[in-house]
Amino acid sequence: MDRRNFVRLGVAGVLPQAATRIGEAKQNSGLKRSRPNILMVMADQLRADCVGAYGSRVVKTPNIDRIAAEGVTFTNAYTSVPSCTPARSALLTGLAPWHHGMLGMVRMATRYPVEKPRTLASSGYYTTVVGKNHFYPIRNAHGYHQMVLDEHCSYWFDKQENGKLEAASPEERCDYEAWFWSQLPTANPHATGLGWNDYRGKPFVFPEHLHATHWTGHTAVNFLNTYERSEPFFLKVSFIRPHSPYDPPGRCMKQYDDAAIPPAVEGDWAGRYAPRSDSSNDIWHGKLPPETIRRSRQAYYGNVSFVDEQVGLILQALERKGWLDETLIVFASDHGDMLGDHNLWRKTYAYEPSSKIPLLMRWPTGLIAAERGQKRSEPIELRDIFPTFLDAGSVPHAEEMIQKMDGRSLLSLVLNNGQGWRQWIDLEHNICYHPSNHWNGLTDGRWKYIFHAQHGEEQLFDLVHDPKELKDLAGVSGHEATLRQWRNRLIEHLSERGDEFVKNGKLALRPQGRMTSPNFPGYSEI
Repeated sequence: MDRRNFVRLGVAGVLPQAATRIGEAKQNSGLKRSRPNILMVMADQLRADCVGAYGSRVVKTPNIDRIAAEGVTFTNAYTSVPSCTPARSALLTGLAPWHHGMLGMVRMATRYPVEKPRTLASSGYYTTVVGKNHFYPIRNAHGYHQMVLDEHCSYWFDKQENGKLEAASPEERCDYEAWFWSQLPTANPHATGLGWNDYRGKPFVFPEHLHATHWTGHTAVNFLNTYERSEPFFLKVSFIRPHSPYDPPGRCMKQYDDAAIPPAVEGDWAGRYAPRSDSSNDIWHGKLPPETIRRSRQAYYGNVSFVDEQVGLILQALERKGWLDETLIVFASDHGDMLGDHNLWRKTYAYEPSSKIPLLMRWPTGLIAAERGQKRSEPIELRDIFPTFLDAGSVPHAEEMIQKMDGRSLLSLVLNNGQGWRQWIDLEHNICYHPSNHWNGLTDGRWKYIFHAQHGEEQLFDLVHDPKELKDLAGVSGHEATLRQWRNRLIEHLSERGDEFVKNGKLALRPQGRMTSPNFPGYSEI
């Protein structure tokens, strides 16, 4: 994609001199290695407002907040397709949904021409991932030298036939669960009794050192403690929580017994979602009793705080090795969690609890000259992380590669004080749960426009005065011009996709949907 198309999409490319200036800063930074280590920490399904740096006064996240205090908080960070695999495809490729090809949640492609771990590995980084990737097959390395995985495989790969549990094949087994069974050979790691998308909350039934969050954090710490290679490392630490099951250690749940946990909010448009979608424990919509929602949130908050504790241990390990100021650190999530807001559960929605994510960055001393502890309001997306790593790592032909991506370097954004950054970011999700949950949208962090593709319903939210999206302004007198402006922007954004998306200059209805675009490797329309 060339620079002309970025401008058309509301994106202006980074200033040409940005990469050079960062390179000059690195030459004078005093780094022990010529290039910084890169640490990427992810928490799955973590909504932004459950992090202290994003204004939470209830959820305890002092270690994640430290990254913000010593770096930058991107206050309008989003995930364009708010579910697991398409979000991780943006991380892998630096591309927007139409260009990496995933418009909804399907299996990730087995290989893209340019991928984050493969590119960093080929340029001299030692690449390791600990935790969750959601790759397919799960051992598909995409360029990682080392993979130590937690994909909670026995949720998915064990087969129940004729009342007998048949174990999955070795290539479908997870390192966490193998370790768990080395500790308790006959135990069920899911004995807490919660399903993968369960709305209920319960404390973990085993000692907390057996919890997946503890295992992921301590495995990452062990990697850092024993790392003696000469090349810089790229380490991705990907926690599978606070994604349900909401099952923190008992002490982490108990710390929120008396907390002022906010109740679920309900917009003036959300009454349609009050009935339960079904009678199961993994509903996608339904207005549950306040005490049930509170317990779900209490357990979710406990999971968040347990992840935060592990982040603190990782930062301590970096400090012990003298690498804290030798390492670029990015903390993010793949998407959020509705937790009952607007009578919705799980993810895949355009609304803030689902699509807005925490995204924080701490840079090594001398990498860029910028104020620490700053907050930036430019619209940011997961696609920007791969270009940031190319920039930081002085990867050969980095600028040329970045120009072919939809993402841009966050280092350049900070260095250039936001000059030339995109004006808005695109959001979408193909049909999930029900044909009515199928939409496209745009936001700049101040306004959000949503087009529902099944019947053409529009929504418009003023995020400055209504950050919880309680009032839909699409049909309110006085907002016609704003609605028209954002509708036209979405028409322009989707125009490259053809008549299926924009026909005769208007947004087209798409009651059938499609999961992939022609840019998906090995494309066949789904």
